[in-house]
Amino acid sequence: MLTVSETLSPSEQDIFWMTHALSLAQKADQQGEIPVGAVLVKDTQLIAEGWNQTIQSHDPTAHAEVVALRQAGRQEMNYRLNDLTLYVTLEPCPMCAGAMVHARIKRLVVAAKDFRTGAAGSLINLVQEPGLNHQVKTDFGVMASEASEMLSGFFRKRRSEQKKARQNSSDS
Repeated sequence: MLTVSETLSPSEQDIFWMTHALSLAQKADQQGEIPVGAVLVKDTQLIAEGWNQTIQSHDPTAHAEVVALRQAGRQEMNYRLNDLTLYVTLEPCPMCAGAMVHARIKRLVVAAKDFRTGAAGSLINLVQEPGLNHQVKTDFGVMASEASEMLSGFFRKRRSEQKKARQNSSDS
C-alpha cells in the first residue's frame, strides 16, 4: 500500500497525494473518460483510489470520488469514513459531494474548481451546508494548473474529434 513519509510537511503531503490523483486522471483519459482522479488517505497511507469510469461501465455514478468511496468502505469495512482525506483533481458534483457528507469525510482537497457543477463552493456548497449533519473541511488549489490543463486538453481533443466526425459524415 502506498504511503507518504511523515517527515513531509502537510503541504508537501498534499502535493504527493494530488500527484497520485493526477496519475489516476491520466488513466481515465487513456480510457476515454473525463480525466478525474481521486485518492482517499488516512494519516499517511493510501486507503482507496478511483478514476472516472462512467462511460466504460455504463454507470452514471462511477465518478472517481464514488469509485474511491466504495473501495474505501470495503477496505475500512464501514460506510463511515470519518478520518479520511479525499484528494480529487476536479471539484465534486452534487452527487459526489452528497456521498462525501454521508460518509463523513473529514477533509476534501480539490485541485481545479468546476464553475458549472461544483458542489464544494463554486456553484453550490453542499459539503459545508449548515443544515446537513456533517460538513467537510475543504481546501482548493493544490496543483490546480496541472489539473485544469489536463481537463482543457481532454475537451479540446474531444471537440476536435467531434468536428472531424461531422466533417467526415458531411463528406460522405
